[in-house]
Amino acid sequence: MQHLPLFADLTLANVIILLASSFAGSLMTASLGVGGGAFLIAVMAGVVPPLALIPVHGIAQLGSNAGRAWMTRRHAAPRVVGFFALGSLLAALLAGFVLGRIEPGWIPLLVGLFILALTWLPMPKFNHGTQPLGLFSGGLITTLATMLVGATGPLVSAWLGRSGDRWTYTANFSGCMFIQHLLKVLAFGLAGFAFLPWLPLLALMIAFGYAGTLVGLKVLGRLPDRHFKLLFRIVMTLLALRAIWVWAQTLH
Repeated sequence: MQHLPLFADLTLANVIILLASSFAGSLMTASLGVGGGAFLIAVMAGVVPPLALIPVHGIAQLGSNAGRAWMTRRHAAPRVVGFFALGSLLAALLAGFVLGRIEPGWIPLLVGLFILALTWLPMPKFNHGTQPLGLFSGGLITTLATMLVGATGPLVSAWLGRSGDRWTYTANFSGCMFIQHLLKVLAFGLAGFAFLPWLPLLALMIAFGYAGTLVGLKVLGRLPDRHFKLLFRIVMTLLALRAIWVWAQTLH
């Protein structure tokens, strides 16, 4: 199949898969509250080279969360997002230590195992997640984790808790995730990752993600979570196993 030089030399089929996944992931997060980032990186792990997986996913999610944060800004709590951002900033300053000690070829395995854990293990409950120290710790821990596995949205969601209405939760969650992905992208840029070849594809992924957010916010609170969970688990398990299979192929 023909490769597309303007789209990081990916095939047309892979570009279509990434654009559709960006739309679906943003719709999922906007309408159900979480899960889109994990879905997107699970798809990307079977398409995008390991070295580019985390930073490219970071920019795609940066655009998606920026749009969602902007559209729900009136419902956000600056105190919640602010303390979380302080912890994320400290994590970004420590990122050089983390990024210099991981072999890129292991990233699909880490992503696959992390997604399996997110899918089947119960999320921890943090009793002090909305207190200043709790928010700061959440920003620090989850931002360090995102440097290795990318999709820490479910952890951030568990840290913030589900108190308040869905609009407030979505606004706070999107603001925190926007800051986390922004700092991650900056950290990878400073570490030397070349974003330029990926920019045309990322521009389209962000546009499709924004469209998914618009559709998702239209149905916010209307989709029954219980009908979604089983299908989500099956899809995520298959995608995680594919990511692990991609890693295993590099061993031969």
